[in-house]
Amino acid sequence: MIPLAQALVTQPVQIFFIVLAIILFAPILLNQLKIPHIIGMIVAGIIVGPYGFNILDNDSSFAIFGQVGLLYLMFLAGLEIDMFHLKLNLRRGMLFGVLTLLIPLAMGILTSVYLLKLDWTTSMLLGAMYASHTLLSYPVAARFGITKAPAVLIAIVGTIIAVIGALLVLAATVSIRLEGYFKVSAVALLMLKFAIWVAALIYLYPRLTRMFFKKYNDKVTQYVFVLVLVFFAAGTAQLIGLEGVLGAFFAGLLLNRYIPIGSALMASIEFVGNALFIPYFLISVGMMINLRVFGDISTVAIASVMLTVALISKLLPAYLAQKIYRFDKYSRNVMFGLTAAHTAVALAVVSVGYRLEMFDERILNSTIVVILFTCALAPIITSAAAAKLKVKMVEEDGNEDATRRIRLNNTLIAAASPDTTGPLVDMAVLMRNTRGTHNFYALHVRNDNNKSSKIISRDSLEIAKKTAAAADIAVETLDRYDLNTVTGVLNVIEERDITEIILGLHRRQTVIDSFFGNKVEQLLRSTNKMLIIVRTFIPVNTFTRVLVWVPAGAHYETGFSRWVRAVSRLTKQIGCRIVFCSHADTQPLIRGVIYSENYAIRCEFKTIGGWDDFVLMSNQVNDDDLFVVIGARAQSVSYHSEMTELPGFLQRYFAHNNLMMIYPEQFGEAPVLTSFTDPLLSDIATSASPLLVSLRSRWRKKRK
Repeated sequence: MIPLAQALVTQPVQIFFIVLAIILFAPILLNQLKIPHIIGMIVAGIIVGPYGFNILDNDSSFAIFGQVGLLYLMFLAGLEIDMFHLKLNLRRGMLFGVLTLLIPLAMGILTSVYLLKLDWTTSMLLGAMYASHTLLSYPVAARFGITKAPAVLIAIVGTIIAVIGALLVLAATVSIRLEGYFKVSAVALLMLKFAIWVAALIYLYPRLTRMFFKKYNDKVTQYVFVLVLVFFAAGTAQLIGLEGVLGAFFAGLLLNRYIPIGSALMASIEFVGNALFIPYFLISVGMMINLRVFGDISTVAIASVMLTVALISKLLPAYLAQKIYRFDKYSRNVMFGLTAAHTAVALAVVSVGYRLEMFDERILNSTIVVILFTCALAPIITSAAAAKLKVKMVEEDGNEDATRRIRLNNTLIAAASPDTTGPLVDMAVLMRNTRGTHNFYALHVRNDNNKSSKIISRDSLEIAKKTAAAADIAVETLDRYDLNTVTGVLNVIEERDITEIILGLHRRQTVIDSFFGNKVEQLLRSTNKMLIIVRTFIPVNTFTRVLVWVPAGAHYETGFSRWVRAVSRLTKQIGCRIVFCSHADTQPLIRGVIYSENYAIRCEFKTIGGWDDFVLMSNQVNDDDLFVVIGARAQSVSYHSEMTELPGFLQRYFAHNNLMMIYPEQFGEAPVLTSFTDPLLSDIATSASPLLVSLRSRWRKKRK
């Protein structure tokens, strides 16, 4: 396996140029041939590598970037997982993990002993190689948009169990080889280290991330911080005797909650990984493959046996899972495609065996053949099955709901100043409707043409455009000169067919100034569109809960379903839970909107009595919560006389809380609402504590 001569290209600039050219042209060429671009990267690595035309040497740079790319791939897999669906499929994934661990392990041991004539200890090590796999095809599943499918989530859970089990078998086998007998203490110590490592990361990572994100809002700083956590987890995993891929994947799971899918930070992470690190890893895998091993007949025979075992032992668990969970054949093939590829852990296992002289060069070369074929076959199988599975998922959503799901949203963002525009755009982006057409407009209204006003307008709109672009969202900026701000906003609402307006909460300038300010009050009187008023003190992705106060009769308003969908989309992006504080007759209709849209969020319901309970919310809303209050315009169906006291309540009791006021759309054409009652869902206990009873009693006396 030694190259014939020195590589043709050795200069760093030229090496990087060739790699970038491969990353650029391989997907373009292979897309014409309907071949997954992952295979193109691997084949390109074979061609330019030391066992191909020897253009590039598989030196330390490819070892470093290749390892970084593998860790980045596993980190993205953990980061993009829908935690809600993962919990729903956790038990099924654990069963599949046991199957995809034990079946390859057993088949590997038996075939190695009786067909390859290896001893039992060596056969155990080779069985660990069969049991382990890498989520090489995960980018294919992500590209087809099936990452929330049960088959994908089950395969991911199975990967965790299979890799951990394979590493434990590796530790036991090495102990037997070195000590001459099975040393239980070595495996027990490894499991103890693993438990302590998991507990430490679970405790530290969420606290460090929340603290850092609250203090530093710069996206570059946040990105570097995230990478530090990922590689720290990977490095510490290697220190305790595990593979770094486990650490990177676990870091992705822990950071999943704080990096919303639609955020600018997530866009940056995906861009860098897919543009550089992951392709580097795939090219480095190709550079390790030596096609000359096919010239040796004995190696080919051994490789044929190993490849057959590797494929059948991963297909059989997917087949059994299909029968147990009554999946279709597309889900089975997706599970098989995701778990069929052998790369990093397989190389680690075989390298240890080769170093301990348990394997000869034929086994090592045959392992390379297994890696070559499985890495080439897994993306093809996943791609073919993922396309069919995606079509089936779309058909199951129902054609009758197509017009309801694909609705138009035109959001107007008030870019009043450079200081408030960025957070408002972030909030709007996280609330966007991804199932239909959603257009964004950033508006700054000027009342004069002096230089300072033009500078403020230009800076505000530029920030809006950059903030949205960081999340890969287009926003149209509008610099408008009008008689006053309210008139300018109203004109744009009519010109652009705006469906909702997002603006920052007014800052009181004088003692006699109102809570919302004169402009907001004029807007409420002048338009019936949904108005969202926001005030936040911490970044959106650090919220722990979203608490929504819903007044009686809110479900009678035209814009009821629109605001429920908006706060549900926000909650889904953040990944936290949402608590609806509403009357009993409103709760089934809220559930109906959430379940009909299949948002899959953790929602809870608390039954409230009347406005007397509103002030008591101040004891339940924490500094890390987002308190959403659903208001109503005067003379609307859900308006009550007590709502005149709402601004005073908010100013007096919620002055230091993250706040969102929503005035729903009214007087338009309301959609048909359906109610939903979940028999497994229990409301939050409504029995009040003695302290809350005392506060309620004192509040009622004060009102009298």
